[in-house]
Amino acid sequence: MSRIRVFLVDDQELVRAGFAMLIGSQPDLVVVGEAANGGEALERLAVTGCDVVVMDVRMPRMDGVEATRRLFERSAGAAIDGPRVIVLTTFDLDEYAFAALRAGAAGFLLKDTPPVQLLAAIRTVHSGEAVIAPSTTKRLIEKFVDAVPESEAPTQARLSTLTQREREVLLEIARGLSNTEIATKFVLSEATVKTHVGRILSKTGLRDRVALVVLAYETQLIRPGY
Repeated sequence: MSRIRVFLVDDQELVRAGFAMLIGSQPDLVVVGEAANGGEALERLAVTGCDVVVMDVRMPRMDGVEATRRLFERSAGAAIDGPRVIVLTTFDLDEYAFAALRAGAAGFLLKDTPPVQLLAAIRTVHSGEAVIAPSTTKRLIEKFVDAVPESEAPTQARLSTLTQREREVLLEIARGLSNTEIATKFVLSEATVKTHVGRILSKTGLRDRVALVVLAYETQLIRPGY
C-alpha cells in the first residue's frame, strides 16, 4: 500500500516537529518535507512530490493563503492534480479561513484539533473530500460572505451550464445537507445524488463540496440565513 505523502508548512519548528512525529507514527502516512513559510513551501514543492499539504495561515514572507492560491494556480495547468491543502488557523472562524477556502484549500482545522482528527483530515482530503462538514463551512461563509467585494464575486453565469436539478442539489449542499439528506428530500437514490454532485463539480471546474458552498454564496444562489 502506497503511503500518503504529507508536506508541513509552519513557521514554528516545534509545531512542525510535533506534526511530523504524529504523522510519522502512522503506517499509511509519511512526511516528505517541511517549510517555514509559504514562499519556501512553493520552492520545495516544485521539486517534491506530495499528496497533502498541512499549511499554517500566519507566516512571514508569504502567508498560507497566498501560498495556497499559488499552489492551486500551479496545479490548474498541470497534467496531474496538485496536492490538497489543509490550512490551519489559531482561532475559530478566523477571517483567513474563508480566504483560504476561496484560494483553493480543501478545508481548514484549528491548531488545537485533537491528533486523531488531524490524521483523519489528512486521509479525508487525500480521498478527494472536504476536511470540514458542509454545515461548518456554511457557518463560516455566513460570517464572512459580506466581506467579499461585489466586484470579485462570480456572476450567475457560472451556474448557467447546470440543469435545474443540479442547481437544486447545489442549493442543498450550500445549506449543509449531506448526500443522504439530499436523496431523501428529492426522493432519489444516494448514487444519483453523487452523480449530480460529480457533474456539478465537473461543470464548475471545482474540486470539492467546500468550493461548491463558496460558489453558491458568491453567486448569491443562497444568502446567509436561508
